[in-house]
Amino acid sequence: MKNIKTSGKKSAIPRQGLQKVLLALGMVSLCLSCKSPQGNNTASPNSSTASPTTSASPVVANKPADPNTVKIVSSLPMTGSSIGQSQAIVNGIKQVLDEANSKACEGKITLQFESYDDATAAAGKWEPAQVTSNANKAVADGNVVAVVGHFNSGAAKLSIPILNPANLVMVSPANTYPGLTKPGKGEPGEPDKYYPNKQRNYTRVVPADDLQGSAGANWAKTLGVQKVFILDDQELYGKGLADVFEAKAKELGLQVVGREGIDSKASDYKALMTKIKDLGPDLIYFGGITQNNGGQLVKDMRNVGMTAEQVKFMGPDGIYEKAFIDAAGKDGEGVYATFGGVPANQLQGVGQTWYESYKKKFNSEPEAYAAYGYESAKVIVNAINKVCKNDRAAIRDAVLGTKDYNGVLGTWSFDTNGDTTLTTLSGNVVKNGKWEFVEVLKAN
Repeated sequence: MKNIKTSGKKSAIPRQGLQKVLLALGMVSLCLSCKSPQGNNTASPNSSTASPTTSASPVVANKPADPNTVKIVSSLPMTGSSIGQSQAIVNGIKQVLDEANSKACEGKITLQFESYDDATAAAGKWEPAQVTSNANKAVADGNVVAVVGHFNSGAAKLSIPILNPANLVMVSPANTYPGLTKPGKGEPGEPDKYYPNKQRNYTRVVPADDLQGSAGANWAKTLGVQKVFILDDQELYGKGLADVFEAKAKELGLQVVGREGIDSKASDYKALMTKIKDLGPDLIYFGGITQNNGGQLVKDMRNVGMTAEQVKFMGPDGIYEKAFIDAAGKDGEGVYATFGGVPANQLQGVGQTWYESYKKKFNSEPEAYAAYGYESAKVIVNAINKVCKNDRAAIRDAVLGTKDYNGVLGTWSFDTNGDTTLTTLSGNVVKNGKWEFVEVLKAN
């Protein structure tokens, strides 16, 4: 538009005409503001009450290039310190396809795998816009029939309602937030608001936090804890776990001397730890993940004089990884962690065979979730072998219909919510710079 020039006497455009032009421009501006970029619809990863993200218009799948080729994709944090756990999960998925020679249905169906990164270098962990972009990408690829993911519950919360209308099943090796599947265990409206087509498309092979949080509190009591201060990282997973731990701790008669959500981007927590020290707890429980400064919390706890002998530190499986030990350094010695299962070297039967196979194939000890990545992919491939065609809805139903499955984790089924029937958990401790299994834990 050209500039409108005026003089002291009259404008080049009559006043009435100018008003019409300005009115028209205002209408255009108003209409443009009605459209929000897709990225602006993304819920905050730190909010447990934020609405799930869905596209304004559902993504339509492209026609498969080859109807006899189907693809499994993973969406995991492959950037940042979660790479160790995520790569182990990917290794487990690749094992399954290698064992099947990338074929299903007696060779009629070709299996493909693609790894998506749901993290960014800027965030150093999973990032909401990347999560939703991956979900839309999976929906649009007509060859994709299943997703393994996510590592983080907050990420799953954003993906599920995008995958759901497309009938794409997601099997998680690591999500544990109860509200994704269990009515009455999360925020109002959960889990139904994640399933817009009214059919479940999400399952997980790991027990949920309503079990792990309770098991952690039970274990704390058997360790002789009487007074506990509770921290959380203000994310869906961490806060939810801390809530369950707190409720169970109070039920058991433990004194909760304080509760606080941390700023995960803080450079140190010495002031916070000094305040906690003055309250005299014998345990600090952290509901959160390594990537939200779990290691720094332990360092500053020790820096203000709370020794491992005086004050224990316990977290959930969000810190049960080598990355936590690397972050905490020598101060990580004696840290306790619960895990929604048992370590790979404690698996029995089929699980023990898998454990030896993994070590031989990748020349390393599997991280905690490697077996869960393997199991997730195995269940998907079993479903594909039942359906024997590119039919997302049928494969979804076959996955959710898994019953009495004898896998590396034991014999288990998916219940009506998509949760595993497995309830075995474990307690572990850092000893000589490595996680060491202590005992099997029970939630009740």
